[in-house]
Amino acid sequence: MLSRLQTYVRDSRQSLERDLAASPRKQYFSPAAYGQYAVTLPMLLQVAHGKLIDLGCGNMPFRSYVSGQVTAYDSLDLFPRRPDVTFIGDIQSMPMVPSDKYDTALCLEVLEHVPDPCAATREIARVVKAGGKLVVSVPHLSRLHDEPHDYYRYTRHGLRHLLEQAGFEVTALVKRGGLLSFLGHQTSTTWLGLTWRVPLLRGVAWSINEWGVTRPVWWLDQRLDRTGLFAMGYSAICQKRAP
Repeated sequence: MLSRLQTYVRDSRQSLERDLAASPRKQYFSPAAYGQYAVTLPMLLQVAHGKLIDLGCGNMPFRSYVSGQVTAYDSLDLFPRRPDVTFIGDIQSMPMVPSDKYDTALCLEVLEHVPDPCAATREIARVVKAGGKLVVSVPHLSRLHDEPHDYYRYTRHGLRHLLEQAGFEVTALVKRGGLLSFLGHQTSTTWLGLTWRVPLLRGVAWSINEWGVTRPVWWLDQRLDRTGLFAMGYSAICQKRAP
């Protein structure tokens, strides 16, 4: 019974992801989702320019936000969720992507899913021009997901070390959410997973979640965990160092 319920919630979550792939409403799915829009998106808008590559792109949730300030938007994913993905491949080895091509790279919630994040960050550095920018986000608190390809969690110190070893200078590193956001994300995932595919409940359940979980939990976290001791995740801006 429990396994069937878990399967139902998982399938509903995937349906929700497809339905809201490029919608701004997606930010209210959970405190974790809201954190990406509140913290990571402004970072991307600050630095995105020229040719951009979205690595581990998923549904490309931020593509529409930066389309007016980049000259090209390429993407790469190992298991594409959209038909317009530019490259199909593994971020740890991207021979199909030319070196020193991109002014901006985006890598959201990917580095926990690769067994060799050092190889992945070196490859990112290879395809980014000297002086180019990388916007990256990683989890610190997260349940197991996308198993068996769920390998790491990152502290701010570990993330900084990983990026610097690959040839980047970290110019900004900011926490996203805290313990309440982590717990709120589990609540939102379960609640909307149970209701999203029920037409008569979907809208009401979404409003209850947005105003009863996502918004208040994020607001509380910003005030109760100012030190970042229980950071849910981190987002960073980096610049590739000149050789």
